[in-house]
Amino acid sequence: MAPATASAITLTVNGEKHTLTVDHRTTLLDALRERLELTGTKKGCDQGQCGACTVLVGGRRVVSCLQLAVAVGDEDVTTIEGVANGEHLHPVQQAFLDLDGFQCGYCTPGQICSALAVLEEHAAGWPSAATEDVRPEAGPPALTPEEIRERMSGNLCRCGAYVSIVQAVAHAAEQTGGRTAEEPQKETKEPAA
Repeated sequence: MAPATASAITLTVNGEKHTLTVDHRTTLLDALRERLELTGTKKGCDQGQCGACTVLVGGRRVVSCLQLAVAVGDEDVTTIEGVANGEHLHPVQQAFLDLDGFQCGYCTPGQICSALAVLEEHAAGWPSAATEDVRPEAGPPALTPEEIRERMSGNLCRCGAYVSIVQAVAHAAEQTGGRTAEEPQKETKEPAA
């Protein structure tokens, strides 16, 4: 008996369950675009290098062209179509619109999904390669342009809208309560003796 080359899977995408039979080699990107017709997630390089296909799986960013659909398991998948709350845009989406964080728009869905993860990672206190003081007691670093650029470095924009993207992420951080470079870091003081 030949081994099975396809499996029935259930994907929870943007809060909705979908049962599909997919070839074991089907990427999450292809399942989203071709099987579920969620075409907001873009196929860029198809090699995990450009970030155009970034989605959130279990709240963490994933380049969906490298993620096999059968390996997603019970994790919730959020695509660009699931970011807004009905007609009300998420603050990250609004910031991209307000600050021209896009030009042709092809990379924008992946940029926005990545920015959402950046804000969550920062709020959780995760350091980046640009973080100067990674000691837990230092708290999360300010979201300086350098921090944002490092944290967004997995997403390429062939149009070169990087300056506006960094501004949009910083603005969204302010709108959602993240500490930006303009805000002083809270100092921990020793209790008076």
